[in-house]
Amino acid sequence: MTITKSSVLVLLSALYTMSFLPQIQSRVFLPMDANNFIEQTCKQTAYYDLCTSILRSDPRSSDADVKGLTFIEVGVWEAKAKETLSHIEELIKGSPKQDEKAALSSCANNYNAIITTDIPKAIGGLDANDFKTTEVSAEDACRKADSCAESFSGSSPLSEMNKLVHDTAALTATMALIMLNSPFLS
Repeated sequence: MTITKSSVLVLLSALYTMSFLPQIQSRVFLPMDANNFIEQTCKQTAYYDLCTSILRSDPRSSDADVKGLTFIEVGVWEAKAKETLSHIEELIKGSPKQDEKAALSSCANNYNAIITTDIPKAIGGLDANDFKTTEVSAEDACRKADSCAESFSGSSPLSEMNKLVHDTAALTATMALIMLNSPFLS
């Protein structure tokens, strides 16, 4: 059997292409550009503007797949939850009225659970490709944020912060659902 120049070139070309296969297979979808991928992903959520704002502001999203984008979302969700809990603790120290103090204490309990239970479970689910766990944990955090909002008899001093935690958790749940429904990640 003689090896020709063209058969060597075909073999080298095949080896070169195969060396990129792991990178190609790790993406759910190879976008033409990152902004288009972010837009297409965020269009599948109920919070398009928030989603695109979060993802476009993070340089890691430029080469991320849906799972990578979800990790970015979880990071923002966690930061907002910690910021809200810190604000709740400051309000409690400010000696609010008794009914407001009870509502704030309830919110503090909810946010402690979001930070110590829901977010770690969501991250663990992502790490293990158990996207259902991520979805359920994020949805649980949405319910806790809603419960906090409902604990105030009048207007809540946490309305904007609480909504942002709810919405970032809801984005995480939706991103997990996208991965659950992907034939490439199941």
